[in-house]
Amino acid sequence: MNKIRVLLADDQNIIREGIRSLLEDYADIEIVGEAVNGKQLTELAQTLEPDIILSDIRMPIMDGVQAARLIKQQRPQIIVIMLTTFDDDDYIIDAMTGGAAGYLLKDISSTQLVQALRDSMQGNLILPGRIAAKITARLATTTQSSAGKREGGRSNQNADINYDQSSKELNKQKEIFSERELDIVRLLQQGLSNREIADKLYLTVGTVKNYLSQIYLKLDVNDRANAVIRLRELEI
Repeated sequence: MNKIRVLLADDQNIIREGIRSLLEDYADIEIVGEAVNGKQLTELAQTLEPDIILSDIRMPIMDGVQAARLIKQQRPQIIVIMLTTFDDDDYIIDAMTGGAAGYLLKDISSTQLVQALRDSMQGNLILPGRIAAKITARLATTTQSSAGKREGGRSNQNADINYDQSSKELNKQKEIFSERELDIVRLLQQGLSNREIADKLYLTVGTVKNYLSQIYLKLDVNDRANAVIRLRELEI
């Protein structure tokens, strides 16, 4: 049985020890290392190449979000999941746009945490209901704010030109997706894994991965989390 190789990052020893103790009870989980700050995390990610990084956000020297960005640039295949006590909107948005594939709070049970790790290995976006609701509400607020600014600036000719150009750019970006890619995009937004998408569309998992690579390229993102956020921005 292939074990899920996990790298832990938290500046509090007791937290790391507690997580390690919980996860070591599961036969399919292996803790390959521990980091006490973001800088050490980026270094260990390069040498250990874990499947998943389970990281706190607030850490000294370099925080978890900064570390996630660097790691995803250098090792895009590594899954980064934030495990923190903070459910502030800004932290959540920063983490997800920084390349995190999930955002969990430390009040999660051990069984839920392990299931989240397993689900992330299947390509699922890991967001508890209340965290997903915060992201949706934040995006909705941002969209409304942008719409209001556009309405208020209609008297300005330059603003009209910029708005028209933005609309054309968004429409052009929507049109670059094929019908099959749009099918996959819709299922991706529903949180389905690669296997579930493949089953729904009668494709192989390998074919779905190829389509997703093209979708990420067209959206100028490198993971599912940022793809979902970008698709919402484009209202696709």
